[in-house]
Amino acid sequence: MFRWYVINTYSGHENKVKQNLEHRVHTMSQERNVRQVVVPTEQISEMKDGQKVQSEKRTMPGYVLVNMEMTDDAWGLVKNTPGVTGFVGSRNKPIPLSKVEVDRLLHREAAERPRTRAQFSIGESVKVISGPLADFSGEIAEINEDAAKLKVLVSIFGRETPVEVNYDQVKKI
Repeated sequence: MFRWYVINTYSGHENKVKQNLEHRVHTMSQERNVRQVVVPTEQISEMKDGQKVQSEKRTMPGYVLVNMEMTDDAWGLVKNTPGVTGFVGSRNKPIPLSKVEVDRLLHREAAERPRTRAQFSIGESVKVISGPLADFSGEIAEINEDAAKLKVLVSIFGRETPVEVNYDQVKKI
């Protein structure tokens, strides 16, 4: 029965391990035992120099998911792949992922919109470049990465007023 298993890899070598494993599966004719190898990632959009840039980020650094039938041949094939440090689970008996865990790890991109990562820090001075408060300057008081918004303290009529703006509505001074 095909199940999903998690393997440990050297951090930063996940894609290389995926390539190595897929190559070994093909050259050792193990396609009947190993179906799929996946590096869990998510799309992130970030603001760089006023431009929105899409990038891909690993959600589980140091881990790769493998859909396989756990046979002695398949276990040895995966375990002896360069860059693989072992399976998650006990030493000789890897533990398969549950259906809920697989859905959460593999199908999260379809459920979520791309996350935006802040290129700002609290206390930093920014200038509002769009919206009703364009050309006002202020200091960042709060960062809400989930909503991709900043709370900026803008001086209006001599008083500091907290204003909520999107990442793309401000630029660093």
